[in-house]
Amino acid sequence: MQAVRSLLFAAIFYPATAFFVLGCFAALPLGKRPLHSVVRAWADFHHWLCLHLLGIGTRVTGSIPPGPCLIAVKHQAMYETLEMVRLTDLPVIVLKRELSDIPLFGWATRQWGVIPVDREAGPKALREMLTAGKEAIAANRAILIYPEGTRVPPGQHPPLRSGFAGLYRALGLPVIPVAVDSGKLWSRGLSKGAGTITFHIGEAIPAGLKRDEIEARVHAAINVLELAPELGA
Repeated sequence: MQAVRSLLFAAIFYPATAFFVLGCFAALPLGKRPLHSVVRAWADFHHWLCLHLLGIGTRVTGSIPPGPCLIAVKHQAMYETLEMVRLTDLPVIVLKRELSDIPLFGWATRQWGVIPVDREAGPKALREMLTAGKEAIAANRAILIYPEGTRVPPGQHPPLRSGFAGLYRALGLPVIPVAVDSGKLWSRGLSKGAGTITFHIGEAIPAGLKRDEIEARVHAAINVLELAPELGA
């Protein structure tokens, strides 16, 4: 039955996403606020569909403070990419350039506010990240980043990508780490399990730490649900 629900989810969510992208086109002439409302409605729709069709709920511990900061999130599934839009206040999102280049969808992400990263561009990519990051700070928006760089299955804890430390050092922002255990229910395939996904928001890590220290602290914090599984119980 859960496999049927998963197929039905895909059949509803992805065509609906095209509808929300068109909504972004319609909203943009009215200003940024209506555009942000459309994106938030898309995230809310995803949450509602997951809860009522797949039986996947969200449990949140801790809170994200308002204002500019780096929000560093564990990445195990697509689920958190939309849930974090709901749990934060208009974050600018660091994502791989391939997504921001998708026709129509990529345009919508750029209007919302993203920092596209070309992993092969080296120093050039970091300079572009810094420019966009400073613009986000000027707009009083947080910057959301998946510092491991890609989705990883449960049980894997790869080192953080170098771009995270560069962004942290150059922007001088505190870091809010977020541990997620979505991979236990949400795999790369179509099948999704029912249950509760935990978002454990850790305490702020101050700006100005040396690279080794900030990477070690963030790495431990975003993996804490596996290192201390009782937190997700």
